[in-house]
Amino acid sequence: MPPPAEVPKPELPPGPQTAIPTSKLKLLDQVRREIRLRHYSLRTEEAYVDWIKRFIHFHKAKAAPHPSAGGEASGWRHPRDMGAAEVRQFLEHLAADRNVAAPTQDQALNALVFLYHGVLKIKLGELGEYLRANKPAHLPVVLARPEAQRLLAALPGTHQLIGQLLYGTGMRLLECLRLRIKDVDFERNQITVRDGKGFKDRVTMLPDKLKGELSRHLERVKLLHEQDLAQGGGRVYLPYALAEKYPNANREWAWPRKRLRLTRRSSIGCGNTSIHVLRVHSAFGIRSGTLHWVFGRSASAVGGAPTRTGICNFLSRAVAANLL
Repeated sequence: MPPPAEVPKPELPPGPQTAIPTSKLKLLDQVRREIRLRHYSLRTEEAYVDWIKRFIHFHKAKAAPHPSAGGEASGWRHPRDMGAAEVRQFLEHLAADRNVAAPTQDQALNALVFLYHGVLKIKLGELGEYLRANKPAHLPVVLARPEAQRLLAALPGTHQLIGQLLYGTGMRLLECLRLRIKDVDFERNQITVRDGKGFKDRVTMLPDKLKGELSRHLERVKLLHEQDLAQGGGRVYLPYALAEKYPNANREWAWPRKRLRLTRRSSIGCGNTSIHVLRVHSAFGIRSGTLHWVFGRSASAVGGAPTRTGICNFLSRAVAANLL
């Protein structure tokens, strides 16, 4: 018998094979998929998607007139049909018409470069010279010790504990709000910060003065977590598919937060989006916007230097200066 004919192996398409083909996905869903494959943060995902929307809206009015439209704009233009010239126009619009700051313009550029290089696999090439936003030099603002103490004394309840942690550990605001219970080590007097700036982990100190109040706060959180478990909730969001590797870990005490709410990061499949898990991962059930508002109101009530904006960052910065 003749040997069976060998079946030829299918050839892979050229280019990097980074994910399941996304031809059936909408553009913004493709962007979200690529961002999550790279494990970018939720804030980065929201910012990049928003800038891409603005870029498309900006060039909708500049679309070439369609003959059948009576000279009116023909509508939406896909970024695939645009290039470096359109990106340059959008960046100059941000600097000249919107008067954005230099970091904002840089963020918009990063989002569009990611769209073309990471999603559409199109090389933009050189953008050439374009109008850049000014980059004025600003001195960092650091609260003096009396100012920080007055501000902390004016904060109510759990907000005061968060302010004391920012001031006593040097954590950034989102690092503190995303703090997991398992990362607080009372025996070693240290806190492990996971996925900080630059996706780096680090260890910071836990002041002795805060151990008692933080322990009492976590006891209250544990009671809420047990109530959630009794009601069929209490599940938490686990990163990097840990929920599949450890099926029961999402109900353990090491991961909870005060309140349950649906995740803002949804699943993506074949063009459909659905909210499917609970994002419950912090020792504090407080949103960053609420915290900014409470800190600003307390700073205004105290008066003096803390009335300036960015109070949370000032507290984080003050720990190093005051230790000196």
